[in-house]
Amino acid sequence: MADTRPWAIFLMGPTAAGKTDTAIALHEQLGHELISVDSAMVYRGMNIGSAKPSAEELARAPHRLIDLRDPSEPYSAAEFRADALAEMRQISAAGKVPLLVGGTMLYYKCLVEGVANMPAATPAIREQLALKREAEGLEALHRALAEVDPVSARRIHPNDPQRLMRALEVYYASGKSMSTLWDEQQPETFPWRVLSIALSPADRGVLHARIEKRFTAMLSEGLIDEVAALKKRDDLHLGLPSMKSVGYRQVWEYLDGKYDYPTLKERGVIATRQLAKRQLTWLRSWSNLNWIDSQQTDVVDKTLKFVRESGA
Repeated sequence: MADTRPWAIFLMGPTAAGKTDTAIALHEQLGHELISVDSAMVYRGMNIGSAKPSAEELARAPHRLIDLRDPSEPYSAAEFRADALAEMRQISAAGKVPLLVGGTMLYYKCLVEGVANMPAATPAIREQLALKREAEGLEALHRALAEVDPVSARRIHPNDPQRLMRALEVYYASGKSMSTLWDEQQPETFPWRVLSIALSPADRGVLHARIEKRFTAMLSEGLIDEVAALKKRDDLHLGLPSMKSVGYRQVWEYLDGKYDYPTLKERGVIATRQLAKRQLTWLRSWSNLNWIDSQQTDVVDKTLKFVRESGA
C-alpha cells in the first residue's frame, strides 16, 4: 500500500554546521515552513549565545517555536512535542511541508517516538544527586548510572551532568531504568513521512575550527553583556535549564569571578565541542539519515537534490 502520509523534513547536524543558512535557502527556494528544534532558542532574551537567527533572517524565513518562554520557565521535550505536532499539522493542512531545523536531538527523538511515561522531577532525589556530584564528581554519577542503566550510561556522556542526574533520578524515583521505560513505550506510527538530512563537516578539525570561530564571534557580539543582563534578575540561577545552556553557564561563572577571560573562551569552546560530539553520537544512531558534508561549496544544491528526489 502506498504511503500517503504528508512529508516532513528534518535538517539536523552538530552545532556550527551551517543548518540555519541551508534551511533559509530551502524556505526561499521551495516554500517549506521552518520549525526550530533548539532547546535554547525557545527562550526570550537568549539570542547571541543560542545563535538565534537575526531579525533580518527571520524576516526572510520565519521560524516557529522560537522565543516561546521566559528563561525562568523550564520547557520540556514533551512540551516541544506537543507544540511541534500542532505546528506541523497546521503547515501540512495549508499544503506546505514542515522543515524542522536544529540540533536538539532529544526533541527529534521524542517527536517521532513519543514521550515515555517518565516520573516527574523529584527535588529530594535531585538534591541528593547534587550532593553526590559535589562530593565525588561526575565520574561517580556515571559509574552509578552504569550499574543501574548501562544502556543510558553508554549513551550519556560522562561530562553531561543534566542528563546523568535525570537518568539516575528516573531510576531512583520509579525503580526502572530510563531505557526500560522507553522500551515499554507503545510504538506508534508517526503521522509524517520523514526525510532526514544531517549537515556536518567530514573533517572533525573543520568543525572544531568553526566552533572556536563562532564562540569568539559571540563574545565580540556581546554575549557577556547578554548574560550579565540575565544574571541581574532575581528569578534566574544556574539550576534552570535555560542557564545550563552551553555558553551561558560558562559566561555566568566568569561573571561570578570563577575564572579569567582566556579561560572563559577556552571553557566555552570545549563545552561546545562536547555538545557537538554528543549530537554526532545521536546522529550516528539515527536511521535512514542522509549525510551532507557541510564544508563543501554546494551544500544547498545537494540538499535540494535530496529533497526533490524524495518528493518532499
